[in-house]
Amino acid sequence: MTEWLTEIQLNYGHMIKPLIVGTLVSIVCSVVGCFIVLRRMSFLADAIAHSMLAGVIGGYLLMKILFQEEAKLGALLIGALLAGIFTVGLVGFVTRVSRLKEDTAIGIMYTGIFALGALVVSIKAFGEMIHVDIYHYILGSVVSVSDEDMWLLAGVTAIVLSVIILFYRQLQLTSFDPIMAASIGIPVLAMEYLLTVCTSLVVVSGVQIDGVIMVSGLIITPAASAYLLTDRLDRMILGAAIIGVVGFWLGFGLATWIGADPGPAVIVTMTFIFLLTLVFAPRYGMLADWIRKTNSVPQEVMEDVLGAMLREGGTAIPINNILRRVDTPNIRIRRAIRKLARQDLIDIENDHIELTNDGQLEAKRLVRAHRLWETYLEKSETTAHDDIHKKAHQLEHISDQKTVDYLDDKLGHPLTDPHGASIPEDAYRLECESDVKLSYLREGHKAEIRGVLSAASSFEFSAGDEITMGPRSTDGKTWTIITSNGKTLQLDHHQADAVIVRLISIETTT
Repeated sequence: MTEWLTEIQLNYGHMIKPLIVGTLVSIVCSVVGCFIVLRRMSFLADAIAHSMLAGVIGGYLLMKILFQEEAKLGALLIGALLAGIFTVGLVGFVTRVSRLKEDTAIGIMYTGIFALGALVVSIKAFGEMIHVDIYHYILGSVVSVSDEDMWLLAGVTAIVLSVIILFYRQLQLTSFDPIMAASIGIPVLAMEYLLTVCTSLVVVSGVQIDGVIMVSGLIITPAASAYLLTDRLDRMILGAAIIGVVGFWLGFGLATWIGADPGPAVIVTMTFIFLLTLVFAPRYGMLADWIRKTNSVPQEVMEDVLGAMLREGGTAIPINNILRRVDTPNIRIRRAIRKLARQDLIDIENDHIELTNDGQLEAKRLVRAHRLWETYLEKSETTAHDDIHKKAHQLEHISDQKTVDYLDDKLGHPLTDPHGASIPEDAYRLECESDVKLSYLREGHKAEIRGVLSAASSFEFSAGDEITMGPRSTDGKTWTIITSNGKTLQLDHHQADAVIVRLISIETTT
């Protein structure tokens, strides 16, 4: 065992420190990234990363001018943190005092502050004082981290993770529902600034690996991958941390193998992991979505099956008859039949199907909607006669019950469609034992009068009287009722709407 450890130290000792630093930074970046992804603040992390260059330059100049010595990582860390907070403050100020949205303000501020840092470096008087490896801060250099830097980064990691653990509930609530969080006394604005400070610290840590250009990828990519794998924040945080560590180790190994910089290799690896997750995630991946769509049964197909069954009589219907009636691939029709059976709308027995009571109601509703739309389109003369059926077939699937009821009332409760086919009664309304207008009743219906409005007060109806519906007039505009004492009365549409009844029984159905 001792020899094995000695061999590792001799052959791979130079890799131990970068792997420790990379692991710590990958964990903390991924954890903070989960809250950034949930809050849709991904662009803000990129802004802080770019503005950090100005902070690093400012910290270096202050140390050089005030103390006449080279800046340590601590000074650069403070400068970068202040630059990040300053950037966030400017973004908030521009958003509040102008009509610009946050993304526009971020785009302006982070490029301006980044350019400010580059401008200072390019000034000859300052450039001679600054010995900052710009390449290091742009692309990262995890292999050059000193012991002092490693311990400082470990401290940053410990602080940020401790803050997240202590304020986990508050950060969780403000990320998902800030209005509710404010209503129960959580300081939402303070949580936003706390997360901004944590993000700034994490960005500075991530720069050691990937530099200012790609540090946002270190924060966002593992969190985005975990977001596709779970619906729970605690599992998302754990998953993001694992993905971040695995991505760093694989990227670092790839860079060592091909002789490249670790920073870009890490981001490329994490991006590849994200693409794999995007395709193969069990619930939200592209493959799972394709399988769902392939196996799904459109509601329109299920409704077409119900309508076809009603037209076939509703009972003991051979499945082959439905396959011929519905213009959809057979495999979808059979899936629709199985799904309808699971919903207790149809019964299946020996390749024959029949509508249940609930299925009868739903089928009548669909056929009623279709024939009402055909009647409306034919009377409105806005659709060619040959296209009426096709257009009505589309409208029956997208219209709700209120729309169909309005259409029925506007047309005067027609009994037949333009083809002479009977329009089913409003079975849902009549069979749920609720009060309805008399105009909804058909011939043979028996009902109890529940109330009379002023438009029908001349008929001297009383609550509790029982009536039987007679046949409608030829043009369908007159309702005939027979009172309990045998008297026959004629009501127009307006008067029939003014009589409120409750259905007692149905002797005949259309």
